[in-house]
Amino acid sequence: MDDPSTLSSDTSDPSTEESRAPGRRLLWSGLLFIALTLAGLTVVYLQFADKSVSFDWRLLAPQTLLAVATLLLVYFISDGLRLYCTLRALGYGLPFKKVFKLVFINLFFANVTPMATGGGFAQIWYLQRHGVPLGYATAATTIRTVLAVIFIFSLTPFFLMTLEVLQKQTLLSDLAMALAVFITLYLGFFAVVLFRTRWLIGPLCTLISWLHRVRLLSDTRQRRWLYKIKREMLEFSQSFAEYLRGPKHWVLLSVVSTCVFLLSLFSIPALLIYSLGYEVDYLTTLGLLVVTTFIMYVSPTPGASGISEGVFGTFFQATLTANHLILVIIGWRFLTIYLGMLVGLMIVQRELHAGRKEQQ
Repeated sequence: MDDPSTLSSDTSDPSTEESRAPGRRLLWSGLLFIALTLAGLTVVYLQFADKSVSFDWRLLAPQTLLAVATLLLVYFISDGLRLYCTLRALGYGLPFKKVFKLVFINLFFANVTPMATGGGFAQIWYLQRHGVPLGYATAATTIRTVLAVIFIFSLTPFFLMTLEVLQKQTLLSDLAMALAVFITLYLGFFAVVLFRTRWLIGPLCTLISWLHRVRLLSDTRQRRWLYKIKREMLEFSQSFAEYLRGPKHWVLLSVVSTCVFLLSLFSIPALLIYSLGYEVDYLTTLGLLVVTTFIMYVSPTPGASGISEGVFGTFFQATLTANHLILVIIGWRFLTIYLGMLVGLMIVQRELHAGRKEQQ
């Protein structure tokens, strides 16, 4: 007969294992993010930087640090304001201090999950914890994202067609028309979802019914999918209509804060390049960052790690000398991503600790 002590030591609590699973997934995603980032930097170092990198103390000059700190403050505050104003336009207020924490929570989760999928769920979870109903939380975070996507996806074809630097990129110049068509179709799909939702429900329901007929979907899944598609698309369309009908000053402020957020984000590399003594063509730098961000949006890796570094190195290799290229890439990613992720990790731990104390 087995020793009872042996049995008890081998038996694990399933609920404990389930609670540890998300933490393990986040850990592995974080490690993947670091590994891909190092791989991207290595490729740039070997291919574009002539195996050269050196620190330039001009980046730590007082005037540079002051300018960077000011731009970062604008970047983070405007990021918080675009969600805050969207919530207010939907008729639901939340103290800005609480919304501001979401800037860093979103940065953390969006960059350790593929296609930034975790950022939206984390924001909804946080907003619900602070009293925002699920419908409002989902609508606000989705609209906040859609506004930024519209700006980036609308400007990308223009810069692809007009920037001389991008015309010299053989692959991009060959794909420019195809990307422009893809972006047009993408924005067109969003427009239909927002303003003519019922046009899509019919074809999607027909597709699901066909999948059911060819036995790729069970009866239960067919019913569930039909219900979820109708509900989610109609709810999103209605919430967007409610957003547009909201107080006009909050709607306008959400759009303006999105513009300020994107401009400050795209200006950080220009500031770093300028501080190193280069002449900066701001419009060209802005255009290159818009296209880089577009590629990051459609990248499958966590936080576009590896891909973002490679794309940036490809675009700016003609602008920067070899020894500065890696330096600017690390500075750009540290200021816009890594710093916010570290703050977000601390906030998430604090929120989870507070949640556990509430349950006790």
